[in-house]
Amino acid sequence: MKPTPPSAPSPAGGVPSATPEVRRLLPMVFLATLFIRFGFGITVSIFAFYLSAGQSNSVATVGLAAAASPLIEMSTVLWSGLAADDVGRFPVLRAGLALGALLLVLMATNRDVWVQALLSGLFGLSSGAILASSLAIIGDATPAQERGAEMGVFDAVNLFGWILGFSVGYIFVSLLDASGLHPERLAPTFLVGAVAVTVALLLVLLRARGIVERRGSHFFDLSRFRAAVLDPDILLVVLPWATIYMLLGALFTFLGTAATSKQIGLHPWELGVAVAVGGSLLLFTQPLYGRMADRRGRAPLMGVGIAGFLGILLFGSIIAWNNGLSPTYIGYPAVAGLGVSALAALAFGPSSLAALADLSKKISRGTTMGLYTLMIAAGMFVGISLSSGLFTWLGNRGIVLFFALIAAFLVTLTWLRLSRARRAARAGHHPTLAPP
Repeated sequence: MKPTPPSAPSPAGGVPSATPEVRRLLPMVFLATLFIRFGFGITVSIFAFYLSAGQSNSVATVGLAAAASPLIEMSTVLWSGLAADDVGRFPVLRAGLALGALLLVLMATNRDVWVQALLSGLFGLSSGAILASSLAIIGDATPAQERGAEMGVFDAVNLFGWILGFSVGYIFVSLLDASGLHPERLAPTFLVGAVAVTVALLLVLLRARGIVERRGSHFFDLSRFRAAVLDPDILLVVLPWATIYMLLGALFTFLGTAATSKQIGLHPWELGVAVAVGGSLLLFTQPLYGRMADRRGRAPLMGVGIAGFLGILLFGSIIAWNNGLSPTYIGYPAVAGLGVSALAALAFGPSSLAALADLSKKISRGTTMGLYTLMIAAGMFVGISLSSGLFTWLGNRGIVLFFALIAAFLVTLTWLRLSRARRAARAGHHPTLAPP
């Protein structure tokens, strides 16, 4: 599929002037993404301890407050995507960053659980606006033959920001627990995130001056959203993200809980360091996978990624069913299998994001990326809720059932996508996700 030339006018929708000036702004977009995900990672990792320690809040109440962010992100991100199309990418990005910085400061000033639930929900609005507009900018500014590499960089900083935020949060909780200080001392952690997001906002304000964006005459036209949802190719690319983030949401939640309660042999600070070191590999693997997607095509790399996630689910189920890593002749090979599978799973991100940018029309790219963001927020929300419920009901067997449900959904989506590709090939059509 040939992308619309950057200078082509559009009948509706705000289209950034995808000039070399915009291309030079991509490092700033990557930094903004890194900082907002870092701030969100910190928030999630310390949120439960910050609100529960020394207070009478129930686990359910704290969980509801924490779930407000992905829930509101899921509810509002499509409007953020439409705004990125109609009002402009950079105004939506600036608004999201400004709101995110303000909210992180406010989170540091109050430990009331319901105030925090409100702030957490608004933070989800901020996060969705930043993600949808950033992806639209990257898609606009890069030609199709280089889009995989740039999406690889985006995927690296997006995931690394999450991981770094989680790691810093785990380390702060560990230090606080060891020193016996009051949980209010965690408040400066939010300010660290606020400073990072403010720096990103200043970069956008200073570097994006003079960028002119065309604005459409049909504001918030839902027909673009309907077109994206009803496009089978787009749908079969974004739906796997929901299942992947179901897995990631459950994984980070259980890792943090297990480490804090000493259920695994790592203290929170040890877990934080281990996760940060492992996450740093993303800075190398994701751009590499993106370049491979440019050369080999999106579909093969997406297949490698799906196979990797299925491996994670398989070996994770073995460990859960076995209640840990002993005996070692089962546990150690399972851990090795998890490592290899995780390395393969990383191929999915850059290839599928590049595919989405290829499939979306420029006048609706913000809306399409909003749909992607909706899927990851929905996956996070459902994954945390469903895995927690199944674990409470069935223990480790519930986790195995949770993994089995995700695997079945991934296999079904992959089969549907391959069947559609085969039908298109028989009809003589060019493969949708072939090399650009």
